[in-house]
Amino acid sequence: MPLRDPRLGCKGISPAYEKPDHQRRSPEDNLTLWQFMSVSWMSPMIAIGSTRQLDDEDVWQLSLQFQHRILHDKFRELGGSVVRRLLVANGLDLVILSCLGILEAFSNFAGPVLLQQLLRAMQNTLAPRSRAVTFAVLSLLVRLIACQSSVFSLWYSRRSYERSRGEMITMLYEKTLSRQIVGESALSDTLKPSDEELNYAISDSDVVIESQGAARTTLKKVRKFGRSLRSLVWSRSPSQLKKQPASIGKIYNLMRYDAYEVAQRFWEFQTIIRVPLSLVLSIVLVWKLIGWPCLFGIVTVIVAQSVNVLITRILLQYERERRQVTDGKLKKVTQYVGAIRHLRWYGWQDFWQAQIMRARQQELRLFVITGLWRTMINVANYLASGLFPVAAFYAYTALAGQPLRVDVAFPALQLFAMLENSLRNVPNLITVLLNANIAVGRIEDFMVEPDKDDAITPSYPTKSVLMLQDASFVWPGTAHYVLRNISLELPIGLTVICGKVAAGKTALLQALLGELEQRGGNVVLPNEVVGYCAQTPWIQSMSIRENVLFISPYVETRYRQVLDACALTQDLATFKHGDLSNVGENGIGLSGGQKARVALARAMYSRAKILFLDDPLSALDHQTAEIVVSKCLCGPLTEGRTIILVTHRTSLCSNVAKQVVEISNGSARVIDRDMLPMDERPNPTSPSLAEEPKQDGKNATDESTSPEKFTEDEKRVHGGVKAAVYWEYIKAGKLRWWAVLILALALHRLVGLGETWFLKKWGEAYDRPVTSVVSASLFDDLPSPELDIQPWLLGFFSLAVLQAFVFFLGNCIMIVIIYYAGRQMFRDVIIRVSHATFRFYDVTPLGRLMNRLTSDIGTVDGNISQQFEDVAFLAITWISSIVIIASVTPLFLVFSFALTASFVMIFLRFLPTSQSLRRLEMVSLSPLMSNFGALLDGLTTVRAFHAQSSFQDRIIVVTDAFQKMDHFYWSLQAWLMYRFDALSACSTFLLTLLALYTGVSPGLTAFVLVAASGFVDSTHALCKRYGQLQMDFVSVERVVELLHLEQEPPGSVDPPARWPSYNGDIVFEDVTIRYAPHLDPSLTGISFRIPAGSTTALLGRTGSGKSTLALSLLAIMKPETGRILIDNIDISKVNTQALRSRVTFLAQEPVLFPGSMRQNLDPLDEHADDACDAVLQRIGGSHNWTLATEIEAGGKNLSQGQRQLVGLSRAILRRSAIVILDEVSNLSWIGVLVGGFLADINGWMDKATASIDAETAMDIQAILREELKESTVITIAHRLEAVKDADFFIRLEEGELKACGPVGESNASMDG
Repeated sequence: MPLRDPRLGCKGISPAYEKPDHQRRSPEDNLTLWQFMSVSWMSPMIAIGSTRQLDDEDVWQLSLQFQHRILHDKFRELGGSVVRRLLVANGLDLVILSCLGILEAFSNFAGPVLLQQLLRAMQNTLAPRSRAVTFAVLSLLVRLIACQSSVFSLWYSRRSYERSRGEMITMLYEKTLSRQIVGESALSDTLKPSDEELNYAISDSDVVIESQGAARTTLKKVRKFGRSLRSLVWSRSPSQLKKQPASIGKIYNLMRYDAYEVAQRFWEFQTIIRVPLSLVLSIVLVWKLIGWPCLFGIVTVIVAQSVNVLITRILLQYERERRQVTDGKLKKVTQYVGAIRHLRWYGWQDFWQAQIMRARQQELRLFVITGLWRTMINVANYLASGLFPVAAFYAYTALAGQPLRVDVAFPALQLFAMLENSLRNVPNLITVLLNANIAVGRIEDFMVEPDKDDAITPSYPTKSVLMLQDASFVWPGTAHYVLRNISLELPIGLTVICGKVAAGKTALLQALLGELEQRGGNVVLPNEVVGYCAQTPWIQSMSIRENVLFISPYVETRYRQVLDACALTQDLATFKHGDLSNVGENGIGLSGGQKARVALARAMYSRAKILFLDDPLSALDHQTAEIVVSKCLCGPLTEGRTIILVTHRTSLCSNVAKQVVEISNGSARVIDRDMLPMDERPNPTSPSLAEEPKQDGKNATDESTSPEKFTEDEKRVHGGVKAAVYWEYIKAGKLRWWAVLILALALHRLVGLGETWFLKKWGEAYDRPVTSVVSASLFDDLPSPELDIQPWLLGFFSLAVLQAFVFFLGNCIMIVIIYYAGRQMFRDVIIRVSHATFRFYDVTPLGRLMNRLTSDIGTVDGNISQQFEDVAFLAITWISSIVIIASVTPLFLVFSFALTASFVMIFLRFLPTSQSLRRLEMVSLSPLMSNFGALLDGLTTVRAFHAQSSFQDRIIVVTDAFQKMDHFYWSLQAWLMYRFDALSACSTFLLTLLALYTGVSPGLTAFVLVAASGFVDSTHALCKRYGQLQMDFVSVERVVELLHLEQEPPGSVDPPARWPSYNGDIVFEDVTIRYAPHLDPSLTGISFRIPAGSTTALLGRTGSGKSTLALSLLAIMKPETGRILIDNIDISKVNTQALRSRVTFLAQEPVLFPGSMRQNLDPLDEHADDACDAVLQRIGGSHNWTLATEIEAGGKNLSQGQRQLVGLSRAILRRSAIVILDEVSNLSWIGVLVGGFLADINGWMDKATASIDAETAMDIQAILREELKESTVITIAHRLEAVKDADFFIRLEEGELKACGPVGESNASMDG
C-alpha cells in the first residue's frame, strides 16, 4: 500500500483476489502498485455482489489505518482547536491531495491547448495528417494521466473524510460522556433575544400586508424589512441567537450533520487547491489565446463576485438560523417518538403532529429562503460565465479587429466552459466553507462546554468516605439553589434519606455524584465506582443478564445471590429463556417493579463500595419490598459498603439503618429513628409476589415465551430500487412541476447547442464571400463579420442571457419540487408512524426510527432532486449528441452503440454490489443513533459506574461497522471511475480519428468533437449519476417503507357525544387476544361484566394478562374472537381517537413534555384556564405551581412524586367515566388506591407518610373520592390488602379468568 505506515501490523490481512471474510482486514494493507492503481482488489466482492445480496460477513474489516480505536487514541492526544487537531491528524492526506489537484488541473487544461493544435494541423493543408494524429495521441495520454490521478484523489480524499468524520464522532461521544448535564430550564434563559435583536428580527408578519392596513402601516413594514435586510448584510454579529448549551436534538444534529459537513471539506479539499488554480490557468490560457480582450471578460467575473459577497453574507445568516430551527425540530421529533405510546393512550398524538409540522414548516421556509439565495449566487456566476465570452469576443473582434476563426473560437469555447465551471465552483466552494465554518463553530461551542467536576479525594483522615460541610448546590446552568448549607457525614452502612415530595432527596444523590454545581462549602467524594440505581430505572435493549452485569465480569455464585436478594429469581422463572431473555429499549417487556429490581441488581452486583439507591422500593409491593430489604439491604451483599437509600417507606427499613437523614426545603438533618413509624418490618419469610410485567400493552410472559430477539432485525430490500419508490418521490414533488422542469432542461440544452452552432457559423463566416448570400441554414442570413460584427455579438449575447434565464428557472423549479416533496413525505411519514400498530413500537428500536426520520429525511431534503435533474439533463444531452453526430458522420451510430454497451456492461457489474453496500451502510447507522440515545438517557448511571471507557469502546466498534460499509462503497466507486474514465479517454481518441479520416471541414470537425465529447461525458456521467441516484434513493426507499407501515384500524363508529355515560357497564364476551399472529394468546375466552360506577380490582400474578386486559379497553389490541362492550357499544368498531380521549389511562410513570404546566395538563386546550388552575391548586398547591410553570422534557426538573401528581391532575381534569389505574398500589407518592376501595384512614395514613405529609395525604384522599365517585375505576393490583374495600374484583391466571364478582361474596376467590 503506497505511503502506508510501516509500524502497522501485517497479520490478519486478506490476500488480494480471495473471497472477502469479515474476520480479516481489507487487502488495502498489502497491495501491489497495479492492484492499487486499478482498484482490481475489489473484484472478489463484486463477484459475490453480482450473484446475491451482500451480508455483513461478506465485507472485510477496515484496514488498521481506518480503524477508530487507533484513530481516536491518536486524535485525543492532539492539542488545540478541533480544526487544528483535524489538520494535524490528516495533514499527509491533504498534502497528497494538493499535489494531485495541481496535476489534475494541468491535465484538464492541456485539453484545450491540444485541441487548438489539432485544429490548426487540420486547417494547414500542407501539414501531414500524422501531425493531427500526434496531438490526438497526446490528448489520450493526458486524459489517462488525469484518470489515474482521479483514482488516487478519490482514495486519499475518502481516507481523510472517513478518518476526520470518525474522529469527530468519537470525540463528540467522548465529550457527551464527560460534559455537565444542563437542564432545559437553563437553556431557555439563553434563548431570550436582546432588544436590538428583537428590533431586527424578521417574522412572517413583517412581510404580510393586512387587508385593512393603511399605507402608513405598509410603509413602516417596508422600512422595517429594509432595516432587517441591512442588518443581515452589514451586521458584524453572525448570529441572532446567543450561544446555548447543547440540547438532545442539537447533539444528534452535531453527530449526524455538522460532523459530516466538516468532514466533507476534507473529502473536497482538493477543490480548494484545484478550483482557484483552474480559474487562474483558464484566465492565463484565454489571455494567451485572445490577448488583452480577455480583461473585459474578467470584469464580469469581478462584478459577479462582488455581488456574491453581499449575497453570501445574507445566506450565511439564514443558514445559521436554519440549523438552529433544525435542532429544534429534531428535538421535538425525538421527544415525540420517545413518548408516542403515552400520547396515543391520551389521544394527543394529533396535537404533537401539528407541533412537529409547524417546526418542519419553519425549517422548509428557511430552506426555500437559503435555496433562493444560493440560486442568486449561481445565477450571478452563470450569467458572468456567459457574458465573459461575449465581452471578450466583443473586445477581440470589435476593438482589436481580430477575426474569430474556428481554431480560436472552439478552444476558447472549451476554455470558457472550464472557466464557467471554475466560476461556478468558486462561490460554491466559498459557501460550503462558510457552512463548514458554522458547523465547526457549533462543534467548538459544544467541546468547550463545562465538564462534570471530578470527585474530590479526602486529604485528611476521616471515618466517613462521604462528607459535606456547609455545602450548597445548584442545578447546572441555573442560579436556583436546590440544596443549601448541607453538613453530613455518611458512614459505612445504610443511610436512609427521606423527605417530602421535591424536598431535594434525588438532588442530594446528584450532588454526591458530582452532577450539580457546587456553590460553597466543602465536599469529600472519593473518585471511585459508585453503584447507582436511578429513580427512573435505566434499562438497555439487551438481555436481563447483560443489564445486571453491565461492565462487570460474570461470577455465577455472586450473580445468583444478587438475583435472589433482589427477588428476581421467581420472576425470571416465568420467562422462557430466563435471565437470557431480551428486553426492549427502556426495559419494554418488564413491569415497573421488575425494572426497578433489575437496576437495583446492577448496583448490588457491582464491586462498588458505595451504593446510591434512589427510591427502588417505590415500585414494589409490600411483600417484595420486605424481601429486598431483608435480603438485599441487610444481607451479606452490603458488608463493608456505604449505602445511601432514598425512600418514602422509612418504616420498612429505618430499623436496619445506621442513620436517617431528612431533607426539607433543600436542607438536611439527621433524625432519631425512634420518631419514625415502625409498623412495616422486613420479614425474610414473606412470600414474594412479582409484579405485572408490562410492555405498554404487551408483557414478556403474556405470549408464553420471550422472543429470542425482542426487537426485529432491520429489513434490507434486495435488488435495485423499485420504480414504485421513484414514483412515490415524483408524486410528492407534484407532476406539473416535474413536467415544467423537463421542459426547462430541454430548452437549456437547446440553447446550449444553439450557442455552439452559432460559434461554428461565426468562425466559418470569415471564409464566406463578403457579399450577401441566400440563406441556406440557420444564421446564414447574417452579414459577414468582416463587414458588421454587431449582429453576431448581439446574437451571442442574447443566447448567453437566455441560457442564464433558463438556468435560473430550472433552479427555482427544483426548489419548489424539493419543498413539496420534503413536506409531503415528512408529513405522510409522521402520520403513518403516529398511527402504526403498537406492535411496531415494541419491535422497532428508537435509534432505528430516528435514523429514518433524520438521516433518510435529510437525504430527501438534500440534493436528491438535483440528482434527478442531472440524470434528466444528461439523458437529454446524450440523445441530442447522438442525433447531431450521426447527422454528420452516420458511421458514428455503430460506434456509439458499442460504446454505450461497454459503459452499461461495466455499470451493471458495479450496481448490485454498490446497492448492497449502501443498504448495509444505512442499516449499520441505526446502532450508532441508538448508542447516542441510550447514552443520553443513562448518562448519570454510566458515569457513576465509571463505565465511560466501556461505552466509548462500544461506539468505536459501532463506528467501525458503519464506516466500513461506506469505505468499501466508495472503493467500488473508484473501481467504476477508473474504468469509465479510461474508456472515455479511449472513446474520445477513436472519435477524433473517425473525424480525421472522414474528411469533414475543420469547423464541422470541431463541432463534432464538442458534441462527441458531450456524448462520451454524458454517457459516463449518466451511468455515474444514475448509480448515485440509486444509492440516494435507498434513503427514499427506507422512508417509503414507513409509508407502508401496518396501520391501526381507526374505527368506523363515531360514538354519541355523551358516551360512555356514568351508567354504562363494561362487558367482555368470550374475548381472546393475541399481540401478533405467531404469538400465543395473552387472554383466552374471557367473559365478565363490570358494573357501572364500581371500583374494580384486577388481580393476578406475573404473566396472568392484567395489563393486556386493562389496555384492551383502549383498543390497543383488538379481540381475535369475542367482543368488548362499553356502554353497549363494541369498542373494536369505535373511533379510536374518540375512545382514548374519553377513557383515562393513568400510567405508573406519566410522561411529561417540554412546555408550560398548562400545556402538560391540557395540550388540546379543551378546558378553561380556571378549571386547569383549580385542579392544579387542589393537587399540587403546596408546590407553588402555576399554569405558566415550565416543564422540561420528561419532567426532568420535577421529582418522581411531582411528575405523578401532574399525571393525577390530568386524570382528574378529564373526569372520564372510565378510569384505568396501572399498578397504582405501587405508586411512590400515595401508596394506596383511589375511589371506593381506599384503605380506611387509620391504616392508610401510616403508609401515606412514606411519601407525603399527613395533611396532604388526607387532602388527596378527599379529592379522589370526590372527583371519581361516579366513575368506573379499574385498578391493577397484586394483593388483597390494596383492594379490601373494592366493590368488584377480577382474578386472572395464565390469560384465563379464574374468578370474578363482588368482593364481599368472593373473598376466598380473591385470595386465589
